[in-house]
Amino acid sequence: MAKNPFMGLYILMAILAVLPLVLPNSFYVDLAIRMAINAVIVLGLNLLIGFAGQISLGHAGFLGIGAYATAALPTHFGWHPLLAMGAGAVAAGALAAVVARPIFKLKGHYLAMATLGLGIIINIVVRNEAAWTGGPDGMPVASLAIAGYEISGDKHWYWIVATVLSISVWASLNLIDSPFGRALRALHGSEVASKVVGVDIVRYKVAIFVMSAVFASLMGSVTAHYVGFVTPNLADFFHSIELVTMVVIGGMASVYGSVLGAVLLTALPQALTSFEGWETVAFGTILMLCMIFLPKGLVPTLAAKWGKVE
Repeated sequence: MAKNPFMGLYILMAILAVLPLVLPNSFYVDLAIRMAINAVIVLGLNLLIGFAGQISLGHAGFLGIGAYATAALPTHFGWHPLLAMGAGAVAAGALAAVVARPIFKLKGHYLAMATLGLGIIINIVVRNEAAWTGGPDGMPVASLAIAGYEISGDKHWYWIVATVLSISVWASLNLIDSPFGRALRALHGSEVASKVVGVDIVRYKVAIFVMSAVFASLMGSVTAHYVGFVTPNLADFFHSIELVTMVVIGGMASVYGSVLGAVLLTALPQALTSFEGWETVAFGTILMLCMIFLPKGLVPTLAAKWGKVE
């Protein structure tokens, strides 16, 4: 472990501070915002998958809950957007708490299929309840105003998500070195051994699942407000797989791997547009090569070679 695991956070904050000054146009600012949003989601998902060892293939469903709560509650009931955002997070956390106990009795591919089913159910609901969600066409999202000040424009959103990302990295670093984080890593290593030494494995599994669901819901709300429109694609199966892939490519059980994986896989499709019709083939080839030559993910592999970071 690095002598100061927060050194990476200081470097990240410096990069975030300088980035808007050097980005050439709004397209790259938009891309940076999407990278930061995905990084926060992947941080929460990596705590579940990488540190606790519990797979989730339906995590985009929780994004959908947050996004549609933010869109539907102000539109249909006149709620303040911040209150709607909080309600979405509570709903996602409550759903995660209810389903976690039966789901986490399963292991391996049975667990993967159960979480996949949960995500598919959420996606079907938002597609079919057209009166509330706009159905497959989606629905517009009311603008976000705080104390009479409307948040709009790429620069405003950039500083918001950059701040959220910095806080999320700081919180994750503190969490994994806390007794809670050590318990998560223990149950990942061996649930039987963890139980023997007094770790309540069910409670910790439920807690981390709820935490990661709330992370996802809040960033789903942020995405909805930033884009100004929400569709069921935000909550579909393919988005869930993209998020898991970000975790794996960056490095499981690595905080900075979560950030790097989100950055690379958000930018990669844009970088491959020059292949004109072969983007998906090139994208898949790159992922395959990463898995062959960097099976532990980018950050853990580089850390083993040049000095360990979290």
